[in-house]
Amino acid sequence: MKFMKLGNRPDTFFTTEAIRSVSSEVSTDLQIQVHNSLYQLHKFPLLSKCLRLQKLCSALKDSSDHTVILLPDLPGGAEAFEACAKFCYGITITLSSLNIVPVRCAAEYLQMSDDADRGNLVGKLELFFKSCILRRWKDTLVTLQSTRNYSSLCEELGITGRCIDAIATAIIASPTQVITSSHSRKATPKNWWAGDISELGIDHYWRVMVAVKSAGIVPNKLIGEALRIYARRWLPNMSRNGQQNELEADDSFPESPIEAAVKHRLLMEKIVSLLPTEKGSVSCSFLLKLLKAANILHASTSSKMELARRIGLQLEEASVDGLLIPLDSNSSGTLYDVDIVMAMLEEFLLQGQSPATSPPREKLRCERRRSRSSENVHPELDKNARKQLCRILDCKKLSVEACMHAAQNELLPLRVVVQVLFFEQSRAAMSGGQVTELPSNIKALLAKTTAGGEDRDALKLHHIGTATPLEDGWNISRMKCPATKLATLKTKLAEEEDNDMDDDLIPRDALMRSASSRFKALCSLPKKPKRIIRKLLAMNRSASERN
Repeated sequence: MKFMKLGNRPDTFFTTEAIRSVSSEVSTDLQIQVHNSLYQLHKFPLLSKCLRLQKLCSALKDSSDHTVILLPDLPGGAEAFEACAKFCYGITITLSSLNIVPVRCAAEYLQMSDDADRGNLVGKLELFFKSCILRRWKDTLVTLQSTRNYSSLCEELGITGRCIDAIATAIIASPTQVITSSHSRKATPKNWWAGDISELGIDHYWRVMVAVKSAGIVPNKLIGEALRIYARRWLPNMSRNGQQNELEADDSFPESPIEAAVKHRLLMEKIVSLLPTEKGSVSCSFLLKLLKAANILHASTSSKMELARRIGLQLEEASVDGLLIPLDSNSSGTLYDVDIVMAMLEEFLLQGQSPATSPPREKLRCERRRSRSSENVHPELDKNARKQLCRILDCKKLSVEACMHAAQNELLPLRVVVQVLFFEQSRAAMSGGQVTELPSNIKALLAKTTAGGEDRDALKLHHIGTATPLEDGWNISRMKCPATKLATLKTKLAEEEDNDMDDDLIPRDALMRSASSRFKALCSLPKKPKRIIRKLLAMNRSASERN
């Protein structure tokens, strides 16, 4: 901590019968009352540096010598006034970030500027503030904290604003520090500043974070982590009736439960207003905790809906326990807020229905192509995870509407689409009816992919069998995709040759349990999707020839 000493004389102030005075051969001729302290001092050293005292003494010129000058609203109280008085006497005083704010405010109140005397206290304090305090992280934070007791005057003097700017500038200049774990050699970045600024009051904290966010340099994840640390520091664990827990009570500022709830509600809403807009910048669990606090603290509807919207964007991260959001009362007859969870689900569904956007696919020839599904269905999953997700689908149990959707969904892997068509062909065969014709876009795709292959007879096939209704009155011909999706299917077919999925997507063992010889023949399909389609086409052709 940086400090500054002014004056070189020893301290000669003393106390007699609750009166503070200074040892001197000259008798005192000035009495000043500061709050509950009475000072008997000398006019000459004080009036020569304090314009306010000059004016007050001039107004009391005709009064008796025992008249007391009252300074009831002097900022900093008796301690700050005594520091200013000692400076006038040339007695040594020590200034640091711990006391510079009250002394600076008292000096401003007493008008100890260069207008009264050259090299006065205000000028020296300003020089120390700019050259030392604002250049040191800890000193700036301590100084900013001490401005809370003199907020209006500190704002007027620019102390608060300059401290906030200095703190924000330091964060923006170096938002992370690299630390090395004792258990690992890998170095990870850490927001070294989040814990320090979490000690600030919400008003100062909000202004610092707004300045940091507006610069656009600090990563959003660091900002989200800083908000989480601050919320954990100041938002208490609230019981269902809104009372503050005993461990969270602040004895230095006793508050009623209602006052505490109002303060925490305002704090929570400020935190919500600071949340970065980028998805994933804050965890879903943190957002859910904020929403639970918002319900208990009776936060504004706009704050709660904003939290619900943000949670809906990353609802896949939520746990079941996290979605159990208590209501602030039992007036509705339920323990948990169902409406807010429904709002999250609606936002999640709207996100899934929005058109997917993918980055430009301009790649080098030597670079292996990625499947379109890897860029859009779940982008955070790797290839193995996407395979596992597709294994969950049981095409035998899909409804008619689900089958139609799967057959037309261009974002699904091609093998899944072929699997749907395969089971529908199998269903038709087991029902004893004739197999139906393949959709026109599948035949066109097959014609394109087999033009240079061994099965050139497939190019001559335009119609196979008749369109016979299947189970539930559904016809495969209804599954035709728009012609504009032909390019997508061709791309999928080509990609499958590069990125072949696991063989267990088609449960061959389950199919082998069937007694039908034709059904067993269907189970002997090759691995490649292109060959699966050729096999289906050949089976359709042979069936039509027999009939």
